[in-house]
Amino acid sequence: MHYSVHGSLSGKILAPVSKSDLHRLIIAASLCFGEQTIIHRYTMNDDIRATASIMEAAGATIQFHQDSIEIHGMKDLHSAFHADCCESGSTLRFLLPVLSALGADCCFSGQGRLPQRPITPLMDEMKAHGTNFSAELLPFHISGRLTSGVYTFPGNISSQYITGLLMALPLCDGDSKILLTSALESQAYVDMTLSVLRRFGITIHVENPQLYTIPGGQRYHSPAELSAEGDWSNAAFWLCAGAISEAVTVHGIQSNSLQGDKAVCDILAQMGAEVCYGTDSVSVHGGKLHGITIDGSQIPDIIPILSVVAACAEGTTHIINAGRLRIKESDRLSAVSNILQKLGASVEEEAEGLVIHGSTLIGGTVDSYNDHRIAMSAAIASLRCQEPVIIENPNCVKKSYPQFYEEFARLGGVVRGIQLG
Repeated sequence: MHYSVHGSLSGKILAPVSKSDLHRLIIAASLCFGEQTIIHRYTMNDDIRATASIMEAAGATIQFHQDSIEIHGMKDLHSAFHADCCESGSTLRFLLPVLSALGADCCFSGQGRLPQRPITPLMDEMKAHGTNFSAELLPFHISGRLTSGVYTFPGNISSQYITGLLMALPLCDGDSKILLTSALESQAYVDMTLSVLRRFGITIHVENPQLYTIPGGQRYHSPAELSAEGDWSNAAFWLCAGAISEAVTVHGIQSNSLQGDKAVCDILAQMGAEVCYGTDSVSVHGGKLHGITIDGSQIPDIIPILSVVAACAEGTTHIINAGRLRIKESDRLSAVSNILQKLGASVEEEAEGLVIHGSTLIGGTVDSYNDHRIAMSAAIASLRCQEPVIIENPNCVKKSYPQFYEEFARLGGVVRGIQLG
């Protein structure tokens, strides 16, 4: 089944819960040995289900109620369990060091493109600090126990490696350091991790943005109750819809959030959109949009949808420092370039970015590349197309935002299932 989408969007919408924040909260709560944590408000998706399932297999008890998650921290680590990360890179990169620090003897597996996504730098450092891997690529078995010490990485690696180690190393007996040899890309995600760790009683000393000192022998302690943040990454789709369609207001997001993707507001304003802030909301209405230069190094997840806005703006937009998009659920630079060109845009693909010339979008059939952010970007692009956009494999949005098409229709868009061929 494919989806035909078109129309215009306007109105108010509640942002889904941040997948990034929820991953971290579920893991931290599961590590509060024998303590209970209540997480208020959540959005279920395939990635969160993968993280929760593995923490349950490891020994935590996790119950999803209608509006909350009840987590009882593990009492003892289970032995010989299976850690199926599905297609979630966050789940794999966070839980590899965390479970190894606990001495896990388990098998990791993954689906889709995950087995091909790089984890060699993390594996190499873990091998040097006590972890045994049965293979270089998923699926593999881990054994041994992660030990304390100095972990060194270049700054252009995934911030998820750093998050996983920041969550794991406090559980080791000795003190550790994480040393970055250059500035870290996606720094905001590490800042989110540090915030969550503080809420669970973990101490991390940030000597400077490239050096973290982690005292060993720490224990996670539950704050009892807390709430996950609204998700700026997924809110960006609706805010960008407001920029190219009619006014859209997103509630449940905070302007003081540590999430780097809140930069979408500044970027849309620079492009000429009207952006208005409320207490816990943002409204966007399109103005006379124009092209700008967008640095993707700190905001890779919102580059696909910002590329859609760029295709609807006058002039040329240059997206730079976005090479890491090639190793996501799809090669997102190539995928974005292909879908926009099929819809009628003028796009030039570069090694580290895109050059997008404002165009009149026609519509047509596009591949989602089994990538949730590509599928959602194509749906938003339909708002400026002369004809409907037909999205192949549209339900890949379940990875992060299962309610996306329902919300698209609620704001006034048209979603119709069709069979091709």
